[in-house]
Amino acid sequence: MSFTANIFNSHSKKDGDFLLAITKVLGFKPKKLPIYRKAFLHRSVNQKDKQGNPMNYERLEFLGDAMLGTIISKHLYNEVPGGDEGYLTKMRSKIVSRKHLNELGKDLNLIDFVESRIPKSHFGDNIHGNVFEALVGAIYLDRGYKYCEKFIRERVIEPYVDIEQLEGQVMSYKSLLIEWCQKQKKEFSYNVYEDSGNDPVKHFAVKLSIDGKVMAKARATSKKKAEEKASKRAFFALQGKIKGDS
Repeated sequence: MSFTANIFNSHSKKDGDFLLAITKVLGFKPKKLPIYRKAFLHRSVNQKDKQGNPMNYERLEFLGDAMLGTIISKHLYNEVPGGDEGYLTKMRSKIVSRKHLNELGKDLNLIDFVESRIPKSHFGDNIHGNVFEALVGAIYLDRGYKYCEKFIRERVIEPYVDIEQLEGQVMSYKSLLIEWCQKQKKEFSYNVYEDSGNDPVKHFAVKLSIDGKVMAKARATSKKKAEEKASKRAFFALQGKIKGDS
């Protein structure tokens, strides 16, 4: 019997390798390894359980999202006793933003564990955040709330959550600009216009007008991204005015 088999008894070498790798990510040894396998199972694999239910990470992702939100909420509630509901909600949104979760998934190299019939190079950035949330869900099912909280504290809160820095972080320039326009009773519009770019991937061109004057233009691979990019350009162009009015 091999050395690996001796260590992991009934586990196959593949399970043994996975156990070693996932233990390093978690910081503790999991009890129910199949739950963690499921946390990295893409729907393209098309696996089903004995009852015929689809087996992939999406349900664990849903659970992990709820656990992450709860634990981050508790942390903010304790750390910022003077923060009202609106402030706490905004800060939580910054911590659990899709961009931030994608960064967490990348830092932990979670995509290395993903089982899929689709080449990993074809995945978008969100796969990193999705499997991070699924992993949190798996931890909760395997070891309960305390281990889940410990993992989030060590992997998210301690290395990444700086209250002062987060307060100054802009989540959405579009939301910020719209809020300012509404407060100042200014008319604004985002319009897609014809763009003759020669990019192999389709791009959207958007122009942002405020009180009938075009303030910024931008191009991106989606209308939403183009609007955000145009909003950021307009924000910096109007920054002095916006800060003076706030």
